Amino acid sequence: MRYNRKKRQLIILSVLLAIILFLIIICILISVNKCTSDTQETTAATSEPVVETTTVPEKYIIDENVKVIKQDDLKAGCETYACTMLLNMLGFDLDEHTIADNYLNCQFVYMGEEEGGDNYGPDLYSAFAGTAYGGWGVYAPSMAKSMNNYLKDQKSNLKAYNMENVPLEDLVDEYVSKGVPVMVWATTDMDEPYVFTTWIVNYVDENAKTKLGDTFSWYMHEHCLVLIGYDKDSYYFADSTAGKISVFKKDLVKKRYEQMGQQSIVVK
Repeated sequence: MRYNRKKRQLIILSVLLAIILFLIIICILISVNKCTSDTQETTAATSEPVVETTTVPEKYIIDENVKVIKQDDLKAGCETYACTMLLNMLGFDLDEHTIADNYLNCQFVYMGEEEGGDNYGPDLYSAFAGTAYGGWGVYAPSMAKSMNNYLKDQKSNLKAYNMENVPLEDLVDEYVSKGVPVMVWATTDMDEPYVFTTWIVNYVDENAKTKLGDTFSWYMHEHCLVLIGYDKDSYYFADSTAGKISVFKKDLVKKRYEQMGQQSIVVK
């Protein structure tokens, strides 16, 4: 009898152990399935394409290497000063005389032989009218050519691009907000421009907006500045005539920029 009782106890113990082992195996299987499912969900989540969104900051001002050069010696050289300041910001070591004396395509404006006759001079899209020391100025295409000649001599991979008819908002979004300064044509102190003098065109190149013999008009207050920043209401410029950072309301800048033909230059 004692033997049969021990035998039954061993059988019961064996059954209990089998049940416990079975339950342990079930738990392990459930745990493994859950881990596999979580891993698959994580993999699926991470494998989905990530959509990157870029937002333009509400305010941004370039401050690295910004040094405003006061327009003193080159009385008509606002474009030369702007060009020099922009190139300085990009790490080039030059002053305003480097461009004025070596790279500008200067064509003089002069009076005809008859007293009271017509003036003759270049299309400003093709050449500088006069010189930076005393003259009228130059527009973006010709200035970009001069800058590219300088950059070529420096063996630089950068190039000056004439950005014709590009809205200010686009220049800000694409360049200024990313730390790239932009030369823009507007007016001194954002004053109203008006036709001050005219001449008969006697010099053109591939960038000319007129033909030989046409009349070209020069606008008083024409000015070139370097756009370096903005906020909600205003644009910030390295301004040679002011000799400091100038701040002007966006609507006013936009109007003057459009009146001067939406001209700008980017070096990249």
